[in-house]
Order: sequence, then C-alpha cells, then structure tokens
Amino acid sequence: MPAHNNYCRHALLALGAVLIGSAIPAIAKTKPDNLVPVGDPVDCVQIVAIQSTNVRDDRTIDFVMNGRKVYRNTLPNSCPSLGYEKRFSYATSLSQLCSVDIITVLQSSGPDLQRGASCGLGKFQPMQKTSK
Repeated sequence: MPAHNNYCRHALLALGAVLIGSAIPAIAKTKPDNLVPVGDPVDCVQIVAIQSTNVRDDRTIDFVMNGRKVYRNTLPNSCPSLGYEKRFSYATSLSQLCSVDIITVLQSSGPDLQRGASCGLGKFQPMQKTSK
C-alpha cells in the first residue's frame, strides 16, 4: 500500500476516533467528583460503547459509556497539556481501546488543531456514584 494511503487511513482512523472536550481549553484543575472505584480494572473498553470523555487532569480521563457506566483511566505518567487542552485522539485497528494504546493530545493552534504529546493509557477502572 502506498505511504499516502497509509497516512490517509491513519488520519481517517484518528479523525473518526477524536474525542473532543470543550472547545475552549480550561484550567487543569481536578474537580471533586462523587465517583468511587468498584470492582477490578479492565484492560480494554469497546470503542462503540464510548459515549463521551471527561479529561480531569494530565493523568486522568473518565470514559462515559453507553448506559452511563464510567471507566476511569489513570495514565501511568503525566501527559503534558492533556488537562489544559482536554482533547485527544487515538488510532487503533481494533474495536477496543486498551491499556497498551497511545493517545495524542490535540492542541489549539489558531483555527487548527496540532498534535501534542503522545502518552500511554493505563487500565480502565470501573467507577460508580456514591450515595449522598
């Protein structure tokens, strides 16, 4: 396959998989939440079941799934600008997003988005709301 087609295929995968937080970057502060870990972490989540994401800081992403189930991913290392930009992309040839996969921070550059730091994911910890 020509390099151009590989690039286009990768770009389409990444574009199709882009998860964008708010359009305007927010200050990277973790807000308190009412979620607590429940059960054992899992290695992968189904991509089609991801409804939205909530980037909490440079190391923490909540994946909100269909049915409002939440999986918290704590990256093994801090990912520069993730908490500020609150948006990232990923590319995978599988139907799952797994702890071995890499995300890439999408940085604002005028009207365009530029690729920022690339960082590995951790395991996906099921979370549930605490009763008040």
